[in-house]
Order: sequence, then C-alpha cells, then structure tokens
Amino acid sequence: MPEILLNPADSLESTTLARRTFDSIKADIIKGELAQGTKIVESDLALKYGISRGPLREAIHRLEQIKLIVRIPHAGSRVVTLDLKMMEDIYVAREALEGMAARLAARLMPDTEIRALSALLDQHEAAIGETEGKAYFQSEGDIDFHYRIARASQNQWILDNLNGELYQLIRMCRRQSGQVPARAQTALDQHRQVATAIARRDAELAELLMRRHISGAWEIVRKILEEQND
Repeated sequence: MPEILLNPADSLESTTLARRTFDSIKADIIKGELAQGTKIVESDLALKYGISRGPLREAIHRLEQIKLIVRIPHAGSRVVTLDLKMMEDIYVAREALEGMAARLAARLMPDTEIRALSALLDQHEAAIGETEGKAYFQSEGDIDFHYRIARASQNQWILDNLNGELYQLIRMCRRQSGQVPARAQTALDQHRQVATAIARRDAELAELLMRRHISGAWEIVRKILEEQND
C-alpha cells in the first residue's frame, strides 16, 4: 500500500481552524451564549461554527483541558455547570491566592508595570462609562487587572492556579458579579485601592484589600445563585 503523505498546509489549516473554533466556543461559554449544562452535540456545533468534525473535536478536547467542557460517563460532554459549591470553592481559593499575589506584587512589581496598571484601570473606567456604569467585563490576558497582579507575583504556583487551566472558570465566576449594575463602579474603585497599595509598596494592605474585594464579589454571586435556586 503506498504511503499517504499529509500536506503540511492542510495540517496547518486544520490547526488554525481548531484554534479559532476553540476561541469562539470559549468566548460563547464565558458570555453564557452556550449555557451552562448544555449538551455538546458535534453536528450542531459543526453547523453553528461552520467547521468540520476533525478541528471541532480538537477544539472540544482543548476546552475539556481548561475545564469549560466536562465529559460525563454514559452521558457525553456538556458545558460545565458552576453550582454553588464549585463557585464557593473557587472564590475561597481565589481570595487566598490573589491576596498573596497582591502582597508579592507590592514587593516585586516594577515601577513601569505599576504605572501601566494605573493606565489600564483608566481604560477600564472608560469602558464602564460606555455601558453607563452597568457592567464591568475584562477580556483575558494583559488587559485583565487580576491577571496582571498574578503575573507580577512571580510565583509559579500562583500563576499555575490563577492564570493556568482554571483561569477561564475564574472568568466565568467573575462575569456573574460583573453583571450586577451597582458592582461595576465598586469593583473599579477597589481595583484602584489595590493598585495604590501596590504602588506604595504596602504589601499587607494590598493583600487585605484584594481579599476584601474578592470576598465581596463572592457575596454578590452567592446571592444571585441562591435567588436562582429559590
């Protein structure tokens, strides 16, 4: 039987399609456009995202790796459901890890990055203004305040947990509190307080303020979930 040679261009195109589909499905899950608990039906998703089964399966596998899709024995794959216990666990871990990240950032963050952090919050304020103060959503990566604080900690264990495979679950949690109108300006103000403590190299205060910020967000999310379950 003659050897079948794969065209490198075809392989690259498939990888690119898988990446784009991964990004699209990820964004739709974070935004709630693919609702929590939704059953993953490959034929439906292939039609929705205009992609063949091969790249789609690769995208789904990657989404499973970052916990946004879960495979349930004898029931197939579904979009993750953030129930009360899971979210409480995430917020408790976040409070500890992000508090320590803020403490370390106050010691280690270069002055140039601190100035950039302040400028980032100015951008966030403008974005909140565009929603008339009704929402505070942060895209992922360097334009995410919490991501930058974690990175500034220079602690690999903190980075692996906060900015690693659980990062997208954390973003799903944060989006819930970000949709509460009264929360937007409060969250921004608290971000500025943390940034000011870091700029003053007050590690203890930076940790305290970050912990309060996250525990306050959890109280909001907890009430939302409890009302939904009533």
